[in-house]
Amino acid sequence: MDRKAIINKIKQNKIQPNLKFRLKRETEAFTDLLFLSLFDIETPFEENLPELEKRFDMLVKLACWDPDKLCSSIWEEYFQSLPKILQKLNLDAEAIAACDPASLSIEEVYLAYPGFYAIAIYRLAHELYKKKFPLVPRLMTEYAHRQTGVDINPGARIGKSFFIDHATGVVIGETAVIHDHVKIYQGVTLGALYVTKSLSDTKRHPTIEDNVTIYANATILGGETVIGANSIIGGNAWLTGSVPPNSKVYHTPEIEIRTQDNVI
Repeated sequence: MDRKAIINKIKQNKIQPNLKFRLKRETEAFTDLLFLSLFDIETPFEENLPELEKRFDMLVKLACWDPDKLCSSIWEEYFQSLPKILQKLNLDAEAIAACDPASLSIEEVYLAYPGFYAIAIYRLAHELYKKKFPLVPRLMTEYAHRQTGVDINPGARIGKSFFIDHATGVVIGETAVIHDHVKIYQGVTLGALYVTKSLSDTKRHPTIEDNVTIYANATILGGETVIGANSIIGGNAWLTGSVPPNSKVYHTPEIEIRTQDNVI
């Protein structure tokens, strides 16, 4: 096959007219600027506002290819929501600093904790998800996922003072509901019990009530699964059913004592 034929074959198989990878890069640039504008004392929000608006307008042009979606009006509503989002994120940072004995300052949380960064980008993306802004919220949380190892779907609903410690490997599904003052550790999965496509419009992920702590590598599955308030879920636990309030759930390992007869 000659070069021209190969080129024509490639053109024929580029079948997605709206697949523009520039949208991914523009979303990441917008996310970076928004994060810095909200938190960095040397990045004045007011001066950056025109640039944020400009970048958001670019996202509208790249992501809103459906003529029935009126995305251009979303920015003003989103802008109005930013003070409330920032207040929630400050509560998250305070919860992390208060709960983690390894934290030496609140500034350390903002600058060095991947769990906080993942929560921050989730909260900023979730507001756009609620407004049904296409694709961009998912690209924002995937950007944070790539940097932190924390995969929070922007559709999840998360309450106040949320704490993710160590962060890596955490997965929180689209329909998960997390109430206030919840702490989770690395490797925790809040997932679906079934992954059939026909269940896309149903609640597939668990509900975690107030003041629950979930330790490392615990897996909690199912849309009807509720972890009651003030419960502790131990590391490596596997749950597909509800737990009443004030419970303690532990994974019990099998321990075999090595003797001279069974040493290999």
